[in-house]
Amino acid sequence: MKTTLTEKNPFTETYDTDTDVLLVKEALGGDLKALEELIDRHNGFIYNIAMKMSGNVADTEDITQEILIKLITNLASYNPQKAQFRTWLYRITFNYVLNYKKSPQEARVTTFENLFNRLDQIEDEEMSDEEAERFDPIGQESKILCMSGLLMCLSREQRLIYILGTFFEIDHTLGAEIFNISKGNFRMKLSRARQELHQWMHNRCGLVNKANACRCRKKTKAFIEKGIIDPEEFIWNQNFSNKINAYVKGNLDEVTTSLDSSYIRMYQEHPFKDTKKAAALLSKILNEKTIKNFLNFNT
Repeated sequence: MKTTLTEKNPFTETYDTDTDVLLVKEALGGDLKALEELIDRHNGFIYNIAMKMSGNVADTEDITQEILIKLITNLASYNPQKAQFRTWLYRITFNYVLNYKKSPQEARVTTFENLFNRLDQIEDEEMSDEEAERFDPIGQESKILCMSGLLMCLSREQRLIYILGTFFEIDHTLGAEIFNISKGNFRMKLSRARQELHQWMHNRCGLVNKANACRCRKKTKAFIEKGIIDPEEFIWNQNFSNKINAYVKGNLDEVTTSLDSSYIRMYQEHPFKDTKKAAALLSKILNEKTIKNFLNFNT
């Protein structure tokens, strides 16, 4: 039976955790293909979490590679009797991204007020419908760029919980388990992150409130002129085959309001970025970091 995207999502209730355990056992026994499959099941989510956390491709690639190195070098310490593999791996992932050095975008964007002041200083330029159609791919890049900038205004913990709780609709039970906090605490942190982000979006962002002046469409030409967007090489709106909403079941939690849902759906429309194929990425790690010393792989 073919595995669906939502079934492969490690944050869903239907995720097959037994397969992870089997792959870990086979990888520890020296099966390189098993390790490749294990990485393939998770590296896309690690990559996209890192991308949303850092807002920077180079940092995203470094973060993903370092987390996978930690996976490989600590694999023998994993105990399936103590935790599910996804809990173990994503604790490693979240600890790493929460403590990673600040990305250039994080350093530039510090608060919501700071971000919108910077946007206000970028001149608006109206486009005709014909221009808007021609610029549509670039306009989508502008939209994702702005919305990703808004995420950077949250603290790292808030940003990570928002990404997990809204982008991928992580269950509160699993969220509490991975973050090692109570379910009530996870819900509270998620609610506060939503409230802060959505309030600023409602008050200043023209995407969700037509009464606001700020429009990605109006900023597109200036973004190009200032080199913020390269029409020949998009950061966000390329190298993807699916959107984030293809990986979720659309079951938002009980505290989500209809207004919250409209904001969340906009973020779930963002691309789910493709990363290197597991085999190529694993080969790079093994060759550059000599990680084979940790496991006796059968090649």
